[in-house]
Amino acid sequence: MKAKKYFLSMVTVYMAYLTHGMQALIFSQNQVNFAIKWGFDMSDPNSAAYAAGAAAVSTAIAWTGLGKFLSVWIGGEISDRVGRKKLMIGGAALYIVCFATMLTTTNATIAAFAGLMAGVATSGFWDASGYPAVQEAYPAAPGTALIMIKFFVALSSIFYPIIAVKTAAAGNWKFNIVLPLVLSCVVLVLAVLAPFVYDDEKKAGAGKGADANEIQAEIEAGKARQLVAPGAFTKLITYFYAFLVMAVMYGAQQYTKAFGLAYCGLSEIQAASMTTMYQVGSIVAVAFWAIMMSKLKWHPLKVLIVDSVMTVVALLGVLFIHQIAIVYAAILLLGFGCAGGALQTGLSVVQEFVPGPKGRNTGIYYTFMGAASYTMPVIVGKLTVISGESAAVYTLMILMCVLAAVQAVATVYLIFRYKKVFGENPLAQ
Repeated sequence: MKAKKYFLSMVTVYMAYLTHGMQALIFSQNQVNFAIKWGFDMSDPNSAAYAAGAAAVSTAIAWTGLGKFLSVWIGGEISDRVGRKKLMIGGAALYIVCFATMLTTTNATIAAFAGLMAGVATSGFWDASGYPAVQEAYPAAPGTALIMIKFFVALSSIFYPIIAVKTAAAGNWKFNIVLPLVLSCVVLVLAVLAPFVYDDEKKAGAGKGADANEIQAEIEAGKARQLVAPGAFTKLITYFYAFLVMAVMYGAQQYTKAFGLAYCGLSEIQAASMTTMYQVGSIVAVAFWAIMMSKLKWHPLKVLIVDSVMTVVALLGVLFIHQIAIVYAAILLLGFGCAGGALQTGLSVVQEFVPGPKGRNTGIYYTFMGAASYTMPVIVGKLTVISGESAAVYTLMILMCVLAAVQAVATVYLIFRYKKVFGENPLAQ
């Protein structure tokens, strides 16, 4: 049984994404300490020096997104050529270099470059090899194998903000870098030891993937389902959906703590708990939507319309009702709506509207995702320099709400186009 033989490869991937969950939050959750380490005066939150330090951290976050944007489109192609093991090992090694650099450097530009490398390691190495690796290791339920990746990212994102606050309060904030550094070393060892399905089959001469004729037959079958051509605009919307989802998700992931501190009267630990609540919402959503789509056969567009409306409502609650209980509930709802698998669900919609090689479609779709990962922190960095961190974060939340509304409109549009293209109502499925 593959799942038993290749169990260690699955453990390797899940440990990698447990580490990635920390990497995704490391700059935002340790913002003040990083800025001080880089030479900024962070003693007065209302000063220009503080704004400059916060902007430097946003730049480092943006460079992480830039690394994803630059590498995500090509990673899958490389993975198919060289195998999963080499990319898992390469990603772990690059993560070790990244965290070691963050731990030692006192230069903001070098730290930002470490963020760039982390983005490349995540999307160009681990996403390209880890996602297919777990599906190949557990062919009986590949969807479940993929959902577990999201689970481990969310799991580390739940406890890391709390650890970050507590270690900083104890005067040992660098532990927040050492922890993912050690985990990266563990992943490296596991990746070296673990067997991978694709690599073993490739050695045996069977690792070329599905037969080209089978792939083409699948593409043609997808096109045959379409009563009319979707049109260029509809295809663009399906790809651009990744930008809309990721822009909201990334903004919520990185800046809810800063919003809680500035506008909700929260303490450091309470504000960090907002990020935790957000991730709890995402885990609940992953489990819930897995049941709705696998057991009740909900169509992805039906899931996405619920997610998008829920995201708009949650952001309106965060923006206009600053009572702590309401904010926590809204953040939980936000995590459910925008971080509970909407990005991955949108990819399945792409494959229906644009039948084609899955690797190519995934690369294009996630390139839009990478663009959002870069754009949002750049906007925050620019706004922080102009108006200060508090005003910048509030403006970002408004922008996120607008983008969530655009996402809802785009989903409605795709629902109507689905009826036209396929002759079926996705809301009835």
